[in-house]
Amino acid sequence: MSRTDASAAGGTTQTSSRPAPSLSETPGSPAPPSPRRLLVGFFAASASLVLIFVGAGTPIPLFPTYRLEDGLTNADLAAAAATYMVAAAFSLLVLGRLSDHFGRRPIAVVALVLAAGGMGALLTVDGEAPLLLGRGLQGLATGIATSALGAYVIDSAPRRPPWLAAVVTSAAPMLGIPTGALLSGALVDHGPDPRHLTYGVVLVGLLAAGLAVALSPETTPRTSLRRAAASLRPRITVPRGAGRPLLAMSALILATWSVGGFYQSFGPSITTDHLGSTSALVAAAVFSSFTVLNMIGGPLTARLRPVLGLRLGAAAYVLVLAGILASLAAGAIVPFVVLSLVAGITQGTAQTGGMRTLLPMTSPGERAGLVSTIYLVNYSSAAIPSLIAGRLTEHLSLVTIGLGYGVLALLAVTAALVLSRSPRQG
Repeated sequence: MSRTDASAAGGTTQTSSRPAPSLSETPGSPAPPSPRRLLVGFFAASASLVLIFVGAGTPIPLFPTYRLEDGLTNADLAAAAATYMVAAAFSLLVLGRLSDHFGRRPIAVVALVLAAGGMGALLTVDGEAPLLLGRGLQGLATGIATSALGAYVIDSAPRRPPWLAAVVTSAAPMLGIPTGALLSGALVDHGPDPRHLTYGVVLVGLLAAGLAVALSPETTPRTSLRRAAASLRPRITVPRGAGRPLLAMSALILATWSVGGFYQSFGPSITTDHLGSTSALVAAAVFSSFTVLNMIGGPLTARLRPVLGLRLGAAAYVLVLAGILASLAAGAIVPFVVLSLVAGITQGTAQTGGMRTLLPMTSPGERAGLVSTIYLVNYSSAAIPSLIAGRLTEHLSLVTIGLGYGVLALLAVTAALVLSRSPRQG
């Protein structure tokens, strides 16, 4: 396979001129597993990928509890959200290609065990330090798992429907995080021992997922330790010819994940201070509403050209976001939640279109790297605005900060629409 490594900011950009071969065509690959075993592996990897994000969503409804009982501030909670995202971005940048060399299964299992460790740390939260430790471990686990499990999903996905791998890899966080938040919120309001029960349940699930992945077939051959060590050098993978589509996808991610970070950092505070509810389940529903229907968007526009899906979803998203911000300013909870649900669908449409554009340009050896690059952009787009917004809470209201996020999203969507136009269209 022809490869060219060119210098890029913060690392190396890796390109490939060869279209993606199948697993059986990859030189040095193991004998391909049977279709049935491969399908089992696909479901195990998909469920594990979602479960990783379920764990990431579980602490969010407990943020008001930590504020009331442990004295944490909005700035502390924003720092916890940013710690998770920065740790995930770091592991994606440095550790995201290990599964290309050690195999998908062992790296995915390590990530699931790390995520279980993060749950263990969250069981001990009584102040800022344990919360930051737990979120940091979760972030490291998420970064490793999303590249390894995301690549496994692409490796093992059935040929039909053709959009399935793109939907799973792009929508897993949008489905898993709100599911974890809703589960946690329900148990906080109605279950015993609210500060510990959810974490214990998800911890057991993560260990079971690790066992399921360990028993699934491997899809990637191992390489030398020297090549594995070399992969630790920070590197951004861009398939040849995919630069402009990846930039369009990145702008779209900035528009959506930045606002998602706003919901994660300030959703419980918005529910309590601006929408008039102290229920943990309502706080979880408000946070989850922004992403929970994301997975619907891709299949709804599966018959459209990928670029058209991206453009339609992005344009609809920014219009719906304007309505969300107007509802927040008015303190209208019903329109706020309804429009947030619609925003999730528009995100799914745009993001699946973007992934469908990129996947045909990606060879098997680039899959983990491409997934790492996408998620690196995801977490950076959420973490950096959250860090800035956390500092601004001392001087600006959450409504004003939300309007700032809206301006950022408008600029990013405009960039995505311009970059997604082909040269012929331009």
